[in-house]
Amino acid sequence: MSDERQLEDWIEGFLSFTNNSEPPRMFRLWTAISVVAACLQRKCVLHWGSLDFYPNMYIVLVAPSGKARKGTAMIPGLRMLREMGVKLASNSVTRQALIRDLKRSNETEVDPTTGMMDIHASLTIFSKELTVFLGYQNNELMTDLTDWYDCDDDWVYRTKHEGVDDIKGVWVNLIGATTPDLIQSAMPLNAIGGGLTSRMIFVYEQRKGKIVHTPFYTPEELKTQELLMVDLERIRMLKGEYKVTPRFLETWIDWYSEADANPPFEDPRFAGYFERRPTHIMKLSIIVNASRGDSMLLDKEDIDRAIEILRQTEVKMRYTFSGVGKSSLANTLSQVMAEISTKKEIKYDELLSRFYNDVDKWGMDKIVETMSAMNYIDDIPIAPGGRTIRFREGGANPLFIQSTSEKGETE
Repeated sequence: MSDERQLEDWIEGFLSFTNNSEPPRMFRLWTAISVVAACLQRKCVLHWGSLDFYPNMYIVLVAPSGKARKGTAMIPGLRMLREMGVKLASNSVTRQALIRDLKRSNETEVDPTTGMMDIHASLTIFSKELTVFLGYQNNELMTDLTDWYDCDDDWVYRTKHEGVDDIKGVWVNLIGATTPDLIQSAMPLNAIGGGLTSRMIFVYEQRKGKIVHTPFYTPEELKTQELLMVDLERIRMLKGEYKVTPRFLETWIDWYSEADANPPFEDPRFAGYFERRPTHIMKLSIIVNASRGDSMLLDKEDIDRAIEILRQTEVKMRYTFSGVGKSSLANTLSQVMAEISTKKEIKYDELLSRFYNDVDKWGMDKIVETMSAMNYIDDIPIAPGGRTIRFREGGANPLFIQSTSEKGETE
């Protein structure tokens, strides 16, 4: 193994390697983040007063079915982790089997600063069908995942017939993909906004980043892949305690002082997430630092980058639960908006035919009325060929407006 990093930054190298693919940049970015986290495991920690921050994250890629290549974004990362021999959970397992997998993932490390032995059980869940993995409103498994997020030193599981399982040094990292519809069916409505969902980073995209007709690797990209694997091995070798510089601390104080009073958007379903944004920033800072080098010293550029990544993600995060609500039309409204944003213009009768299983004419009229009031569409009653619904470019609703970076990527 080389004594020096081959790439200036692992995450940026991964984005370059996967550039000739259709998933949007944010999906590929968060896949890269999860891969780095999976290699760091519980071997790395930032002590912060009475708190310990470990680099595990619960990342959920969300998009309408077949629209944004969620699974495609995850495949290169999954292959790399398998090649590295990182311990991964099975795609579809019972709660008991997952607990056994976690227990069997035990490893013993020597702390380089103290020389003491440290036992940890580090496991990564990499699921292209997250709701299949979670099951239908599987409250016990969701409770377990909620407990594991905080990386307790001891986690005890009691069974009726097999006694007690005591797992030392729990560490679970998760990345999964799903749709707004499946979130609604898999999770109880009263669980959205607290518990497990408050610990998740929801990365929402509406469409592919670009169309790629020939997704073949060039010699240059294959060389980048080789360098990524070399550097990933170095990342996996990292262990011990992260420290912070005074510049990191200054930026943290400024951001933390403003965070509570200035949430990124208004939505009571994300109240729990807003409370945990500082934790996400700390975890992300560790991960992006590991991406660029072996210093284990967090500087201003690390926290600045973590804040910016989260800021970009939060632009569309609220639309994760766009179909979750008390209105009987909430879910169909979300689907209709997605359809219109894709086609840009559609005849009313075609739209009604498209969703005839979900809504009648009265309901569709209400949906069209709502979208018009939101300045999301232009409803043209008299048009060649009949009543036309037209997507309003640059309208008030930012759901389907691409960020500057995405537009550049598409071009």
